[in-house]
Order: sequence, then C-alpha cells, then structure tokens
Amino acid sequence: MNGPAPSEVWAAAERLAGRVRRTPLLPLDGFPGLLLKAEHLQHGGSFKTRGAANALLARRPGRVVAGSSGNHGLAVAALGGALGAGVTVVMAAGAEETKERAVRARGATVVRVAGGVAERDRHARALAERTRAFLLPSSDHALVVAGQGTVALEVFEDAPGAHTLYLPTGGGGLLAGACLAALATGRRVRIVGVEPRDARRYFHSLAAGRPVELPPSRTVADGLRAQRPGRVPLPLVGRRVDALVGVTDEEIVEALRLLRERGVAAEPSGAVALAGALAAGAPAGSVAVVSGGNAPARPLTPPARRAGAPEQESGPRPTQVKEAT
Repeated sequence: MNGPAPSEVWAAAERLAGRVRRTPLLPLDGFPGLLLKAEHLQHGGSFKTRGAANALLARRPGRVVAGSSGNHGLAVAALGGALGAGVTVVMAAGAEETKERAVRARGATVVRVAGGVAERDRHARALAERTRAFLLPSSDHALVVAGQGTVALEVFEDAPGAHTLYLPTGGGGLLAGACLAALATGRRVRIVGVEPRDARRYFHSLAAGRPVELPPSRTVADGLRAQRPGRVPLPLVGRRVDALVGVTDEEIVEALRLLRERGVAAEPSGAVALAGALAAGAPAGSVAVVSGGNAPARPLTPPARRAGAPEQESGPRPTQVKEAT
C-alpha cells in the first residue's frame, strides 16, 4: 500500500476547496498563546470529513465500505450518498450508539461486528472484497491521509508563529497528514501525536520498529481505540513526528471539562490533543486540534480506577520517540 507524496496534500486542498470548511483558530480563555483548531465545527462535526471527501471525490465509486467508530462513517455516509454511492459502514460492538443512529440517518447500511477495531477492519476488508466495493479506511489510505493533511496546512497559514502542533492519534491519519503537510511546506513546526495511555499503538510500534497490535481498548476517547497503526500513516509518522505522548482518561476528561466550560462542544476524542498540551504546560505558541464534536453531553466523571492501580505508568513516562531531522 503506497503512501502519499508530499505534493498530494496540495492536490487535496484544491479538491476540497468549497467542499469543507476552513475552521477557525480559537483562543482558550485562561491559556494565553494556546490556540485550538476547531475541527468540531467542520461539516459533519469532525476532521474526518476532509479525508473521506478527498478520497470519494478522487475515486467516485459506486459502492463504498468503511470501517468506523462513527465520525468517518458519518462523513462517508453523507458525501457518498450525495454522490450516488451505496454506503455500508462497519462498526465494532463498543461503538457509540448515538453515532450509529446518525450514520443510519444519513442513509448508510450499518453492520455491527463483535470484537474491537481490528476485527471491525478485517470484516470491512472482507465485505468490500466480497461485494467488489471501494474500501475506504478511516486512516489507512493515501487519499485520506492527504485530505487530513489540509488541517495542518490551514494551521501553518493561519498561525505562522506557532511552533508546536498537538494532534489526537488513533488510526494515525490526522497525525500522518500533519507530517505530510510539514514535509510539503518545509515548516519547522514541532509535530506531537497524543494517544490515550492504554492505546499507544504508534508509540509501541515505532519503539519496536514494526507494527504492533494492541488488545482492544476501552478508553473514554472512543474514536481513538485503533489497535494497530495504519500501514500508510506509520512510515510518514516515523519519518517526521517529533514526539508521541500518552494521556490518561482522567486527563482527557479534565481537558474535555475545560473545553465545555468555555463553550467548546468537543467529544472526548476531540479533547485528547488539548490534554497533551496541558500535560506539557500549555506553552504559548502551541495549537491543539479539537478533532470532533459528535457526542452526547453526558455528565463528566473520570473513569473508575482499578483498586491499587498507580496514577501513572511505572518508570519514566515515555514521551518522545524520535527527533525530526
């Protein structure tokens, strides 16, 4: 599976012009110099619209199968339907029911499968092969990565003084897209991927020098439960990422609370990048991507911790995999 060339992020920007929203950079009250890239205000409620739209507009398939935790499925269902494609979205058993209902409401067929994200993606691949449909992964496709890279292109243009970009990291499409945009522009900004502490598939894969599949995760950040890195994103991340940090569910919930108290309607996954920035002291000159806002406004309570479990991982907290060259 070939990865995108840096020039493909520019092609994606041209293809998406007028199709996606150029989301604003918002200040965060109480944190001077820290900006939020408001992708929760994107069409469809998340950055996933960019990658899905770039792939669908480039390929124009008649039938589409997508594995999704929700936001990618929403984007594929909306645009695929508008383009006249038949859309089937495969979701894991633990996916949010509210997101499933929203996907169905956009005219897609939803298939639920037992197991975690890895099993979901295997089922989607088999279904696409059996029905001869276009398989559109949420992250693991060159056109998707290039589309997600337009988030970083906008940040680079709208915040020329920013020195660090924090990105939530699940399947890795958004992080790889930012790496692609940095390579395309030559921008020396520091690229930081933020993963839930018990779903650090990119940290462990780069440390091992090979793709590592993790057990299913129950992190509160339901959109970041991918069990293994994508084959397309991983080389890009390894080539250009500056740091990978892990945050606890408690840190995610606290970041989410902070956002909602300030009127930013994020979902838990959308608060992960901010959690990473806060863990680093919320330095001025940083931008955190609020990746999505498709979630019910449930009461915010930190998840229960196992009896006797430590507050943080034992030993030094692994926050950096490699320095960019």
